[in-house]
Amino acid sequence: MADTFNYRIDHHGSLVRPNDLATVGVDQAVQDVVAYQRRLRSTVVTDGDFPREDFRSAVLDGVSGFRRTDGTDADGLTRWVAESLPKANGPLLADWAARLAELTLIAPKASLPSPAYLAATTYQEGLGPSSARELGEALAEIIQAEIELLVSKGVRLIQLNNPLLLDGATGALSFEDALAVDALAVRLDERPEGVRIAVSPGWRAPADLDPARVEQLYAGIPADRWVLPFDQGTPAELALVKALPEDRDFCLGVVDATAPELEDIDAVMQRIDAVGEFKDLEDGAVSPSRGFADVASRPLLSAEDQRRKLVLIETIARYVWGNEF
Repeated sequence: MADTFNYRIDHHGSLVRPNDLATVGVDQAVQDVVAYQRRLRSTVVTDGDFPREDFRSAVLDGVSGFRRTDGTDADGLTRWVAESLPKANGPLLADWAARLAELTLIAPKASLPSPAYLAATTYQEGLGPSSARELGEALAEIIQAEIELLVSKGVRLIQLNNPLLLDGATGALSFEDALAVDALAVRLDERPEGVRIAVSPGWRAPADLDPARVEQLYAGIPADRWVLPFDQGTPAELALVKALPEDRDFCLGVVDATAPELEDIDAVMQRIDAVGEFKDLEDGAVSPSRGFADVASRPLLSAEDQRRKLVLIETIARYVWGNEF
């Protein structure tokens, strides 16, 4: 797709919050992080998730019907439960996206949790919604409306995160229901030139990849771009990319956002060259494997290690595509 180069140097959205965030204030911190991303020559700009507690918060804090509990889930995330069908209380991310658009000429990127992920992790039988599918469809309607609003505000790259899809365990939803719910959120009646709706289906490729399940995944969700793990050099990672339909863009998570050691650039390039044997690299981009701080209080790396990883992403992009940015 001709304009993919606009988003070659990508990242998932969550960045390490500054230590003085409470002192400088969120507005100033976001302004600073936009300048930081431009200095690193990123081709996407986000607010770093600085205004939010974790990667789910844009939705959980912006709609009614959910209750925060004292518990945590297997990933250490605060457990929320759905007590009723959700209703939006206003824009979720669109106001922040409009501020980003005022700070840079680069079109801002927005990241949201997918409706299927939220439904799968917040549904509790006997409480509120009659089923996880009903909850997911209500969330999909809200998120689809938010995507349309984001596009109207100038956002050209929107990513939905559902880290359960590659794991094979989709919580309270069946795999088929999870695909159906997320598909509802990414369907736009009109899509301006250059707009990409992306899905991140997980941060690690499973050791035993089921080809039929992968085919079902790609067929079930009509996303433009798939953000895929590609930092371990496993056959499963390569198979995930190879199975992607030709009409979809792909973003390869080529550096590990959880480990401070820098990847060997020759090894990364060999992996990308292998992709080039069966995919047109003009439809590709590169990014870290996941967000650097999906939970504000638990960054995966230090700010300096994050910077080094993002610089490496920029270098890899220039090795692959030259100086077209």
